Amino acid sequence: MKKSVLAAIALASILFSAGAEAGSASLEARINVATQTMTVSRYGQVIYRWKVSTARRGYFTPRGTYRPQRLHRMWYSRKYDNSPMPYSVFFRGGYAIHGTGAVRQLGRPASHGCVRLHTQNAAEFYALVREAGMGNTRIVVVN
Repeated sequence: MKKSVLAAIALASILFSAGAEAGSASLEARINVATQTMTVSRYGQVIYRWKVSTARRGYFTPRGTYRPQRLHRMWYSRKYDNSPMPYSVFFRGGYAIHGTGAVRQLGRPASHGCVRLHTQNAAEFYALVREAGMGNTRIVVVN
């Protein structure tokens, strides 16, 4: 009886520690709305820091921690005049991290709520998410 209880405890400990590791993300994008930057880290090491544009006055970029919900190499906004959204990584409903042609506005609020990046940077982030997997990617939006 004691052996089976000890074996069950050992198994539970192994499963718990494996679950804790599985909950961590190998890829993280941290968007700082105050500084209008996105820092990308892989396994805790910063690999990129890019200028972004988040929501301008009258709009909102949601704060919180998310996992990507879907990826689209090219998406067109159904809400805003069919605007192109290359390399979209959707993280909450219609909110995405995506490329933009409005690169002169990067570094200041300019969007309807999405996180805009230079298209080359969006392509790189999109590829990193595909490589890591959506379940291993975390998107954190902070003030």
